[in-house]
Parts: sequence; C-alpha cells; structure tokens
Amino acid sequence: MNSALKFPCLLALLLPFLAACGTTVKRMGVEEVKDLSGKWNDTDSRLVAEEMIKDCLSRPWLENAKSARGKSPTVIVGSVRNQSHEHIATDTFVEDLQRELINSGKVEFVAGKNERGEVRDERLDQDTNAAEATRKAHGQETGADYMLSGAINTVEDKEGGKTVVLYQTNLKLLDMKSNRIAWNGQKKIKKFVKRSRASW
Repeated sequence: MNSALKFPCLLALLLPFLAACGTTVKRMGVEEVKDLSGKWNDTDSRLVAEEMIKDCLSRPWLENAKSARGKSPTVIVGSVRNQSHEHIATDTFVEDLQRELINSGKVEFVAGKNERGEVRDERLDQDTNAAEATRKAHGQETGADYMLSGAINTVEDKEGGKTVVLYQTNLKLLDMKSNRIAWNGQKKIKKFVKRSRASW
C-alpha cells in the first residue's frame, strides 16, 4: 500500500477506539439512586438520617421533655464515628442528621463544636471592632439539653466475586444533665454486590 494512504487508513481504524476512551458525563437528579460500587453512598446517608430522625422524634422522650421544660428541648449533634471497613464521609451524614432535626420544627437546635468556635472568634473580634450597640455579649449561648451521637459499623461476608455487606448505624440521644440515654436507634442496610472477574 502506498505510504501516503497508510496513515489515513490507520487513523480510520483507530478512531472508534479513541472515541471509546473519552469521558462521558451525564447530570443526575440529586434524589436519583445510582449504585456503582456497592459502598455506602449519598443515598444511604440521606435515607438513614431521614428514617432515624423520624423514629427519634416519634418516641416518648420528646413529649416528656416538653412537659418537663415547658418548651421544646434543645439538641446538638455530636460525633458519628466510622467503625466500618471502608471510608465513609461521616461529616456529610452529620449534616443530614442536622438538617432533619432542624427542619422537623420539633426541637431547638444549637451549633456543633466547629461552628461554635467560629462564632466565638467573631464575638471576640466584635469586642474590638464593632460598635457597642451591635456587639454580642459573651456567655449568652443556649446550652443543649440532649446530644445525638453514634457510630456506623459494617459486617462483610465475601466469597469469590460475591460480597454481602451489612451497614449498621447506631445512634443514641443522651441527656446532657444526667447522661441518661433518652433514645437508642438502629438502622441496618444490607447489600449484595456481585463483581465480574475482570474487576477483582
């Protein structure tokens, strides 16, 4: 074959393969469920938070707390530990819990440790730089009545390219004054993942 024709012919043969190597991006709805790896994902985080907070706020502790205090109790979300075998963005899960609590309208909610530190720094700055009439005094914060905290654990059973993973989320609501456990919730998610030999 003429050398002048070799390159165009070779290029024509390679074009389909080169096109197949490109990256394709498709936007998805935030609520759309798409499991790729079988690992904990945004859908798990959102659904677990929704279900557990719904259960928490339906239990007797809430009405008992309202009766005892004469108002809605104040809640803070503490840490949620990742005790699973994989990386889980627990900060995202904590945000999901906070959103569900706040949007329920059934409890008062105060900022967590990180947010409080930033606000306190701002108050210190106001002492120096803000007009006296607009300064916010120290020592006026609302203390939480209850703290919500917990852990995410996994149990994994694997054989060949097949895996069964159980995600177990445990949350406890602690009375800040007495350390009494006001609510103890648990949510389990079980996934079966089958991988082809090429992905082992």
